[in-house]
Parts: sequence; C-alpha cells; structure tokens
Amino acid sequence: MLRHLGATRTYVHNVKLALLLCIVAGFVNSAGFLGFSVLTTNVTGHAALFAERLAMQDWRTARVVALWMFLFLTGAFVSGLIVVFIGRNKRFSYVIPIMIEMFILLAVSLFGYRYNGSLIAKEIFAGSLLFAMGLQNSLVSIVSGSVVRTTHLTGTFTDLGIEMAQLFQKDAENIIALKMKIKLRLVIISFFMCGALAGAYLFRYFSFSAFFVPSSILLFTLICDVFRIKVRRYFRQHDPFN
Repeated sequence: MLRHLGATRTYVHNVKLALLLCIVAGFVNSAGFLGFSVLTTNVTGHAALFAERLAMQDWRTARVVALWMFLFLTGAFVSGLIVVFIGRNKRFSYVIPIMIEMFILLAVSLFGYRYNGSLIAKEIFAGSLLFAMGLQNSLVSIVSGSVVRTTHLTGTFTDLGIEMAQLFQKDAENIIALKMKIKLRLVIISFFMCGALAGAYLFRYFSFSAFFVPSSILLFTLICDVFRIKVRRYFRQHDPFN
C-alpha cells in the first residue's frame, strides 16, 4: 500500500493506506488533545491561536505556537526530502519516515508520564507529535499522488461535498469513478473518527501508554509491505518452473 507509486498504484492501495493511517492520525489527534490540550495533527487552529496571542501581546505563547506550526512544516519537509534523496521507487523512501514517526509515538508513550503541564513540556511533547504528523501527511500525499490526506478532515469534507453535488448532474461523466472517490472520502472520515474515538477511550484508561497503539499500527503497516515483498521474492527465487 506504500510501495506502489504512479501507474502501479490502485484504488485498493489508497483505501488500505487511508484505513490504517487515518486510524493513527485520529488516535493521535484525540489522545494528543486529551494529554496536552493541543491539536496535534494539523495547524489550522494554531494559526488562529497564534494571531490571538500576538494580539494579546503574549509573546511567549505565540513563540511556542509558531514553533508548533514550524515543526509540522519541518516534518513534511523532512519526509519529502527523504523521498527526493532516496528516490520515489526505493523502499526506504517510505520506511524511514514511518519509522521516525513510530519512534516518536513510542517516545511519547514511554516518557509521557513526565509531562507536568508546563509550557516547556507542552512545547516538546505536542511539538514532537506535530512533527510526526507532518511526516505522515507529506509521505501519504506523495505516495497516493495527493489523493489521500490522513491528518485532517477539512479538505476531505470539502471534496466529499463537491463530489456528492456532482452526482446530481444529469450529464455527469464516469459516474462509477465519482462514486469510488466518494467511498474513499467516507473511508478516510470514518476511520479517522474511529481512531479518534479509540484514542479518547484508551487514553482515559491507559494515559500515555495508549500511544503504543498507533505505533503498533505503523509497525504492522511496515511489516505488511516489507513482508509481502520478501514472500514474493522467495517464491520467485524458488519457483521450480522458472
């Protein structure tokens, strides 16, 4: 679901990608908010908060919010840079960003108990999650050809509304493709919400240890892709008819 790019990528690959990584993003969004009182998967709300803090001349908080937005951007930049230098068709171009994200979530699950509510602690923990979500959003966008967005729903709801309206056009072309797009949007929204619900519920009972769940999903995603490659390679090498 991650290694297929361009002409080799199918609708099913995008659905699988949306299913797993939207759960991760939804989970981080709700658990991160409950843990740090910060939206950790997008920067839209932070732009308004940054402007409000500037207007109130709260320079310290404004600096922190600006850092959060910068870290999301940096995560997206780092992910894109890895793909540029390693190459779009190389397996490690997606393995490395996912591994970085996984280790960040593991670090939050292991050291979250040290969070004391201070601005510095919030800056570090929330900033690390925003960096991780920037990594994921950039990678998914590159892999899917900007078809799938996993860390926020604003654009997805907009696209869904437009596509639903197009269904009412009497001369709508390729109605099957349009319905497939709508189904993909619904998968993204549904599984983001499922992840958010799971994050809220599990964080309530397990606190920061709940972040083991999204890191495990990322590990499962990598194993699925890498393991399938090795299995195919094994059977190719040991095919008696070759």
